[in-house]
Amino acid sequence: MIAAVEEALKAADLSYEQPRPGAFLVKLPGQHKLATMTWLIVADQALHVEAFFCRRPDENHADFYRWLLSKNGSMYGVHFALDPIGDVYLVGRIPLSAISDEEIDRILGCVLTYADEWFDRALELGFASSIRREWEWRLKRGESTANLAAFARFADPGRESA
Repeated sequence: MIAAVEEALKAADLSYEQPRPGAFLVKLPGQHKLATMTWLIVADQALHVEAFFCRRPDENHADFYRWLLSKNGSMYGVHFALDPIGDVYLVGRIPLSAISDEEIDRILGCVLTYADEWFDRALELGFASSIRREWEWRLKRGESTANLAAFARFADPGRESA
């Protein structure tokens, strides 16, 4: 099964490392979340999939976690889960019998889609105050806010509230 995973990653032309036999760390490049590092670990019964999504939110915990849970029901192959300190991961398990180039591509495509498309909303829900402070700090120093542009509608003090 290890060879099948490796062949699928090569076929998809993805950047990965294999720090130990059966454990692949795959780099999925995104647009909102610049990279999603994803583990594919071949175990006895299943392929374990795990990707860090974001750290524990600073604020608005109930709405943040409610939003994550509302997403879980429509997701394929992975779901949101928390580690013991509240950091958020995408996790899943695929039966070894289902492993194919197509299924590896599908599951990694889902991880990338969920991580990239929902990252800005998660930051807005759980880190709005930090983003506003960062925006203000950068403006005071004359630094670029380009990588915060997705948050301008609520972070830019010069804009009207939407």
